[in-house]
Amino acid sequence: MSRALSARRLPSSLSRLSLRAWPAPAQLAALGTVLCLYHADGNELGGWRQAVSVHACQGVDSEGLRESLCFLDARGRCVWRLYLLPDSDFLAWDRLVATLPPGPEHDSDASVGERLWRRLAGHLGGQRWRLCTLRLHAADEGRTLAASLSTLSSLGAATARRIARIEGAEGELAIDDCCCADAARRPAARAPGDLPLVRL
Repeated sequence: MSRALSARRLPSSLSRLSLRAWPAPAQLAALGTVLCLYHADGNELGGWRQAVSVHACQGVDSEGLRESLCFLDARGRCVWRLYLLPDSDFLAWDRLVATLPPGPEHDSDASVGERLWRRLAGHLGGQRWRLCTLRLHAADEGRTLAASLSTLSSLGAATARRIARIEGAEGELAIDDCCCADAARRPAARAPGDLPLVRL
């Protein structure tokens, strides 16, 4: 399910000073597969074009830590968000996060009621999120960011669904059940005379 998406140049609103802390397309491409949240009235790379600053976010819930890159527009609103998944390159993620300015201490989700309230306020204010899984690419000699849709492992899909539930995001995920997962579901073939395996 590799469908090419439109390419975008570096946002024109960035100053020379902020370019030092702005991730280059090659740095984003090194991340591998990421979960992308974007505004429902835009496209997958529209937030990249609108953003003027970026910082790393962390959130904790009952199922563990969530890490994302939060891209903000000139009014300080999050317009694009990339989430780390089990399918992503963790070392490339850590290298990129180390170059970014510090963000909020953590992105706490507080209570279920507060999450529902924020989701409702977002829907009423037109801030609905869509999601997709992307592999980002550096194009045009590194000056342009392009993307293609990507598939997820079963673990990556479970993580993406949890993030979608927390963020109130809508969209579809493509899961790539590899041959290993298929083999694990099938009973092992036995040669005549082999003893059955006993699990302890």
